[in-house]
Amino acid sequence: MKNTQTINKINQNMHKITLPHIDYDMILLYNINIITLGGVCLYINVAYVDDENPNLEDLTVPIKVNNCGYYRVHTTPVIETPHPEGRNDYQLLYIASGKGYFYFKGSKEPTVVTKGNMVLFRPKEPQVYYYYAVDKTEVYWVHFTGWKVEEYLERYELPKEENVFFTGVSPDYPWIYNQIIRELQLQRENYEDMIRLFLRHIFLTINRYIKEGKQTKNDTINDIERAVHYFNENYSKPISIEQYASEHLMSVNWFIHNFKNVMKVPPMQYIVSLRIAAAKGYLENSNKNITEIANTIGYDNALYFSRLFRKYTGVTPSEYRKRSKIIAENQKNE
Repeated sequence: MKNTQTINKINQNMHKITLPHIDYDMILLYNINIITLGGVCLYINVAYVDDENPNLEDLTVPIKVNNCGYYRVHTTPVIETPHPEGRNDYQLLYIASGKGYFYFKGSKEPTVVTKGNMVLFRPKEPQVYYYYAVDKTEVYWVHFTGWKVEEYLERYELPKEENVFFTGVSPDYPWIYNQIIRELQLQRENYEDMIRLFLRHIFLTINRYIKEGKQTKNDTINDIERAVHYFNENYSKPISIEQYASEHLMSVNWFIHNFKNVMKVPPMQYIVSLRIAAAKGYLENSNKNITEIANTIGYDNALYFSRLFRKYTGVTPSEYRKRSKIIAENQKNE
């Protein structure tokens, strides 16, 4: 899907920064931390096998993970990753939230890649892409190499020609990526074997989605995908699961059961997660008070919203905003 106008419009109002080589000594083991790059705050959690050579190609082993990470822009404009000559290893990205703008194979127009999609780069393929803070983009990525990689990709039916392929919006992928990050950071006994297993776990999960899609790309999957799209676009409005099911000629029990099978969570929990994510964004980047934020994301009762927010995050909205501001200020003063 092409969207040059979107890129041009955003670029008119925002300056961009380029991701330099990050000093990974700043990264702590257990937390997603905020670091500052050119005045722009990022939530980031990464792990490298070899800090001095993150572009490593190693054809002496069947498969090996070079690095893995996650990041989300905390404030302001646009993050650019420019590797027009490509890299020496493979990269597999998962868009967990928001969207990214990718210029594949020297294209002058961006391909807009939305959440639930994977992006696969092979060695030497140009890698130029952008993430905008306004999209609330969250991205997981892993770089890997080895003489047996292509065999694995073929075995698990990852696309050969396309860079982008839809793999579903699922908590499974972030969980697996985070396991790789953790193993790389802690480097416990047999961590390299564990990392290879988790990388294959990603491939297997993709393969399962692809095969189930081929076998069951029927009305059930279409119904759930349509519901997910509707919830993503309308989470701030009052939503009745019973009414939605009825309007789409589905029984409530059938809809809840199949939604949970596909998305791994019940529909109302999915809607709440969207609202909590939106609330975090407002708390971090706006001056709206708690009542205004509650109303904006779909809750008339600020007290109920605060209790729900604390249930899902472990802190109240006010505490979350305070902590976020303290962390951002500390980073600015360093």
